[in-house]
Amino acid sequence: MFDLSGKVAIVTGGNGGIGLGIARGLASAGAALMLVGRDAAKTERAVAELAATGATASAAIADVTVEADCRGFAEAALQRHGRIDILVNNAGTNWRKPPQDYSLEEWRALIDANLTSTFLASMAVFPTLQCQRAGKIVNIGSMTSIFGASFAAPYSASKGGVVQFTKACATAWAEHGIQVNAILPGWIDTELTQQGRVQVPGLNERVLARTPAGRWGVPDDLAGTAVYLSSRASDFVTGAAIPVDGGYSSQA
Repeated sequence: MFDLSGKVAIVTGGNGGIGLGIARGLASAGAALMLVGRDAAKTERAVAELAATGATASAAIADVTVEADCRGFAEAALQRHGRIDILVNNAGTNWRKPPQDYSLEEWRALIDANLTSTFLASMAVFPTLQCQRAGKIVNIGSMTSIFGASFAAPYSASKGGVVQFTKACATAWAEHGIQVNAILPGWIDTELTQQGRVQVPGLNERVLARTPAGRWGVPDDLAGTAVYLSSRASDFVTGAAIPVDGGYSSQA
């Protein structure tokens, strides 16, 4: 039920952090991977890591905020792997400061990186999934999709948008056999959140105090949920947004 053998998955931002953790999980379930990233060297290293485990993997160097680039990696996946079954919209970024300190350019850049990219990549693979009458799209939101963070206004807005976009596509594309769901990571130990611990005083202590699991997550903690949402085990699950946060969002 969770076997992904013969399936092809595209993971945007799959060259590190949460994206690479998810890619490792999908590969362990049998999927072939295309990792999409802007940094060619970093992406090739991630592909080599997966290949060393026996996985089939390739790299696509692309900017997911550019429509032509998204169409390009979808076409490349078809050419190299022959099909597309799964899209994980993981690419994104964040800068932390009070809402009033963001410029319009920064606001637009974050919305594009986190939300517009999800739209563009989904539109790039939709014709293939529609033709197959089957497919899985997994969008990476955030616990800030549920509640705000004083130091991440545009990020929170973009990730809230990811959840609503997920629900809209789920209802629109169910007739085509496509399931669209979201994962909402909590505080996961990545390069991005390591920067956050420097930028936001006391963040580490507050996270540990509020998380019932008593620790920060690691990228591989997302893998199981991603495999579930990418497999036939979730064929009757669509429009869901599943927190993977050690219980952080369940606390009052």
